Amino acid sequence: MKIGKSWFELLREELASPYIDQLKTFLVEEQQRGHVVYPHDSLIFSAFSYTPFSRVRVVIVGQDPYHGAHQAHGLSFSVPRGVAIPPSLRNIYKELHADLDIPPASHGCLVQWAKQGVLLLNATLTVRAGEPGSHCHKGWERFTDKVVQILCESSTPIVFLLWGKLAQRKCQHILSGVDHPHAVLTSAHPSPFSAEKFLGCRHFSRANAYLKAWNRSPIDWWLRE
Repeated sequence: MKIGKSWFELLREELASPYIDQLKTFLVEEQQRGHVVYPHDSLIFSAFSYTPFSRVRVVIVGQDPYHGAHQAHGLSFSVPRGVAIPPSLRNIYKELHADLDIPPASHGCLVQWAKQGVLLLNATLTVRAGEPGSHCHKGWERFTDKVVQILCESSTPIVFLLWGKLAQRKCQHILSGVDHPHAVLTSAHPSPFSAEKFLGCRHFSRANAYLKAWNRSPIDWWLRE
């Protein structure tokens, strides 16, 4: 597992913590037991590779990776090209269309967002195939809490898009303890179970409005084919 250079420097001490070794041991044991783990080992830290710390402008927090074959590639809500677009992402595209008149992409790969500075962070970075939530409370949450803390302590303003209660609980208790310059936009999760409350949030245009007000470049949310 490799993490981007800028993030490695910031997380060096955290990565040397005993719980990280325990987490690595757990992942090895999962495979030894015959369980398939997603994403592939080489993709676990993709979000940090595509989005260096200095480039983070927007943070979108997900729960854990997709648990179906070929879906997870280390970016929250994203799937590789050629993989069917998941329902939550379809609803994200619906909101993007309603908000900025951007037509839904024909694919579900959000790498273009990540390269622009949208950190697509899952709270848990691995999952057992076919078992959502199976790697919760194994240490990943502590690690990603540290990531959120580092972002919160940044003096450069960032927009946090917190969709659903888990993302809100994870970030807001850290944000509330820091005197920060960031913007925090909350809504329901875009899953089919709560999409009715997610649609209409206008988070994409609102995020760009904040970035422009801070003299930071807005995100081009249009996913090119």
